[in-house]
Amino acid sequence: MNKKMLSVIGMLFIVCSLWSQNDTVTNIQPIQKRLKVDGVAAVVGDYLILESDIDKAFIELQQQDVDTKSFTRCQVLGKLMEDKLYAHQAVQDSISVSDSEVRESVNQRVEMLVAQLGGDMKKLLEFYRKDDEQSMRDELFELFKLNMLAQRMRAQIVKNVEVTPEEVRQFFNSIPADELPKFGTELEVAQIVVNPVAPKAEVQKIIDRLNEIKADVEQNGTSFSTKAILYSQDRATGGQVLTFNRASHFDKAFKDVAFSLQKGEISKPFESSFGWHIIEVDDIRGKEVSVRHILLMPDIPREALAEAKEKIEKIRQRIVDGELTFDEAARNFSDEKETRNDGGQLINPEDLSTRFELTRMEPVLYERISKLQDNEISIAHLDEDRTGKKSYKIYQVTNRHEEHQADFARDYVKIQDLALKEKQLKVIAKWMKENIEKAHIAVNGEYRKCTFSNNWLKK
Repeated sequence: MNKKMLSVIGMLFIVCSLWSQNDTVTNIQPIQKRLKVDGVAAVVGDYLILESDIDKAFIELQQQDVDTKSFTRCQVLGKLMEDKLYAHQAVQDSISVSDSEVRESVNQRVEMLVAQLGGDMKKLLEFYRKDDEQSMRDELFELFKLNMLAQRMRAQIVKNVEVTPEEVRQFFNSIPADELPKFGTELEVAQIVVNPVAPKAEVQKIIDRLNEIKADVEQNGTSFSTKAILYSQDRATGGQVLTFNRASHFDKAFKDVAFSLQKGEISKPFESSFGWHIIEVDDIRGKEVSVRHILLMPDIPREALAEAKEKIEKIRQRIVDGELTFDEAARNFSDEKETRNDGGQLINPEDLSTRFELTRMEPVLYERISKLQDNEISIAHLDEDRTGKKSYKIYQVTNRHEEHQADFARDYVKIQDLALKEKQLKVIAKWMKENIEKAHIAVNGEYRKCTFSNNWLKK
């Protein structure tokens, strides 16, 4: 194991993630270059890869601000062939995605892109070089279905791959001492949150509105999904199907209500840490439940915001004066249930550790805590989440890990992750080799001169 291998592991996983369906796409512009006259670049199983598919892949990467100068047409074709092989084998193994799932993903993607373009569908059609919306949706449907099949097949291949502590140790010991990776400065951060209290009259307005929506769906057959898209204040997931189990990192009240319902049932209005919801159960599969939800939040008057700010500033002053530690104040006064019992300690959603790499930290959090000295308490910051919910927060850096060369004990979680990725890549490489041999594959024309990472030419 050396730096080159570590670099390869990182790059392969970055490329794989870039090819997944992205949450955001920016700077969408019409395609200016004429695509090549379509010819078949390759065949994998029942799937064709056209010259235009390669061109479109480059364009999609460019729209995601990826520097495509580092990719060749051979590399892009190789990645497309991998996806087709995953999808081909998924069908053989009876791994499927429902048309409704695919349509839902297409709808969400189109709605997001149109919103980014200021509601201008014409610009989106120009980007996809389509004359009408339906033909664009049909093309996206086929693309998304293949991508979803490929993702599920890949997940199936590696789902049982694990690494033992001994394998992690062997992986670490195989790296020459002078080639050990360096890990950047990391901070452990705690926060205290104070939410403004909405007047009872405003809360009742929200409950009444949710009950009206529930009645309209149940009595008049209105689409819950459409209502969610139109009215939910959770813009990130409004209308989407959310699938989770009891161990998932979802709000406890939200999970409790979801698992109390039958398929097709709509909940009564209930409160979570995010606001007020109603839930419709889309499906129940074993220990997993799939739901849609509508989130509404009561209006918060200026007086309530002022009271929340005054409360958190008093808490801060007590900590500064030494009356309370930050940990004690968080446990006793923070309104954030998820972190309160851990003294306000934040969890990094990427690896579920308490460490945040400074250079990869969310910009807003970085701005607030990067200049804090050890044990210093930040000023009160007014925060607004993706749903528009407002709260006041104060922060403390509870631990600081300076940039350093990898250490087995200190960086075990990160080393374990690298070891797992290497093992997954080996399993995938073995799977690829075996299935390339079995599948019908043809590479045409100039692409037969390519040097592929996989044996697509079956030499």
